[in-house]
This record gives sequence, structure tokens and C-alpha cells, in this order.
Amino acid sequence: MSDAISTEPNAPEGRAPFAPALTFAFEIRAHLAPTLHVGHGDGERTEFTPIVGGTVEGPLLRGTVLPGGGDWSNMRGRVCELDARYLLQAEDGAVIDIVNRGYYHEGTQCPDQYDGDLQVSRAGVYYRTSPAFRTDAPAHRWLAETVFVGLAREAASDVVAIRMYALA
Repeated sequence: MSDAISTEPNAPEGRAPFAPALTFAFEIRAHLAPTLHVGHGDGERTEFTPIVGGTVEGPLLRGTVLPGGGDWSNMRGRVCELDARYLLQAEDGAVIDIVNRGYYHEGTQCPDQYDGDLQVSRAGVYYRTSPAFRTDAPAHRWLAETVFVGLAREAASDVVAIRMYALA
């Protein structure tokens, strides 16, 4: 018997095909300071963008983005690799560490995408993240025990909005 996951489009008789489900958890709106140039490597450009505050709003988490974090980005060719680290503070005062890695690039086959009436990504732009959370606050421990996918977009010239979806 093989341990490989079946790629067959048809499920066994009587069972529906499996499709992972995403549930909207919250949206982070990170306010940014001007980007700082760090340097050039062999075929890449490194920059740092300070995160100076923001908000967290959604059905599963509400709070603020604390100032002091930032996003280190490496541009190689047309692909920008993102590595952000910052702190959130929930409404109950709990502090939550987030490490949010991802990619941004244009010119892809991505379509416009909507969550209800809200456009969460625009055609031709791939801007996705994979956050990991840490906290010892019992009310928010679920964040550190859940896989998330972030759909990011520019909300203003100095604001990035990231809609966080929990993988069921």
C-alpha cells in the first residue's frame, strides 16, 4: 500500500472529493514608514520597511499593530521575497508575535479575487503570505496552533492590508 496522496479527481464511492477550506479570521492593516535601502547583492536588492502601527479587525481577532517591527524584502529578478516580523496587541491586552513570510510579483496569471464585495487581490499580482504566530495568552493560543494564508494588497500608499484566512 502506498503512502502517497492520491491525485485522482474522483473520491472513493460515497465520499465527496476533499478540498481544503479557508475561513476569514481577521485583517491586519499595517502602517508603513518609508522604505530603507540596505544593499545590493549578486542579482538582488535588499530593503527594510518599518512598520509603525496599524489595526487588526475581524470576527476572530481585534486589536492593534504595535510600532517597531518591519519587513525585510529581497528582490531577485521580478520576484520579491518578504520576511516581516512585528507584534500585535489584542483588545484584551495580550501581545502576539507574528512572523509573516511571503512573495510579491506582478505579471502572473492571477485573476481579480473578491471576498464578498471586497477585492482582495487584483489581476496580474501575486501577493501572498504564510504567517506564524506566537503567544502564551490562553485566549489566543489558537493562533499558534492554526495554519493561515494571507492575501495582501496595497490599501493606501503607506498601508498594506493582509486578510488572514485560517486553513480548516
